[in-house]
Amino acid sequence: MMCGRLGGDSTSRLPKAPVKKRILILTVHHGASHERVAKALRRALLDADPELTVEIADALEHTAKWFRFYYDSYLVPLKLWPGLWARIENAQHSPKSLFQFIAQFDPAAVVAVEVGTCELAALMKREWGARFELVAIPTGLDADRPWAQPEVRLYIVAAEETARELEAAGVSRKQIRTSGQPIDPAFGPIADRAQIRGKLGVKPDVPLLLMLFGGMGAGRPEVIARSLRQLEAPIEIVFIMGRNKNLEGRMRRLADGRPNWRVLGWVENMHDWMAAADLALSKPGASTVVEALASGLPMLAFDPLPGNERRACDWAVSRLLANRHELERLRRSALTHARPRAAFDAARAILELFRPAS
Repeated sequence: MMCGRLGGDSTSRLPKAPVKKRILILTVHHGASHERVAKALRRALLDADPELTVEIADALEHTAKWFRFYYDSYLVPLKLWPGLWARIENAQHSPKSLFQFIAQFDPAAVVAVEVGTCELAALMKREWGARFELVAIPTGLDADRPWAQPEVRLYIVAAEETARELEAAGVSRKQIRTSGQPIDPAFGPIADRAQIRGKLGVKPDVPLLLMLFGGMGAGRPEVIARSLRQLEAPIEIVFIMGRNKNLEGRMRRLADGRPNWRVLGWVENMHDWMAAADLALSKPGASTVVEALASGLPMLAFDPLPGNERRACDWAVSRLLANRHELERLRRSALTHARPRAAFDAARAILELFRPAS
């Protein structure tokens, strides 16, 4: 099996690949971060070169049922038997159908946005002799040691801290680009926040607190609602529950009779809500943190432990919502860390792999 390589040159701002060249982005359905990074990168690649064919694939859809079952519950067996993943990864038949799918697509490059897909793509290169270029994009600030695979040609990471973790795991600094985590360019400072708030039906003169439970929907809404009821300042609160219908239903019951509380499930316009909000209280998912920074949205991590942590969190929320000057300072601080064009920078770095040597 031989997967092709890109060639050709470019005179435009971003290097172009020749017609009919394909890039495969491998992800999994766990959490929303991987999916959002994949979509942002696909958009940036096609913007850089509309002649590319870029496909996003859930790697688990191309594996055996038992392998999907294991992957869906991998945290449990990993705690009981840490060496199990290595044995399963190297099992002859677990990734065979995935490898066949990749070979049929015949990509010039495979981009892994989840650590397991990186390991599997590296295994395909190692065991099957696949010739695609392998690019790895860890989501968030952590890069677990399994990301460090000798078959990876390029790493695109969110920050210098991530780069140092990879270096400590044996990756050459020359292989790492700290261009930021790819995000949708819709996330960014908005010139007219009042217009966005009007579109969303948010009062112009009342602070908006955004409660985010992650793409898969996780948290303890009863505990959070109990704390939020203690807030004395007039505020609006929007709860975005992700894809967890059960959690959404529980939150709707808790919000019943509170006109300033609004409960939503999965939303496609998260960029609008982040632009409109004054403060976010969120599960600290990888993409959520990066998107909040790009939007200039101050964010606190929630679901603290009982006792001092919860009291401190309640105090911080009350203080921030009552202090517009402090919120504005935090907004400016967040923007100093923003990389709203990270997806385009990542696309450039990937396409530069295939420029002819001068």
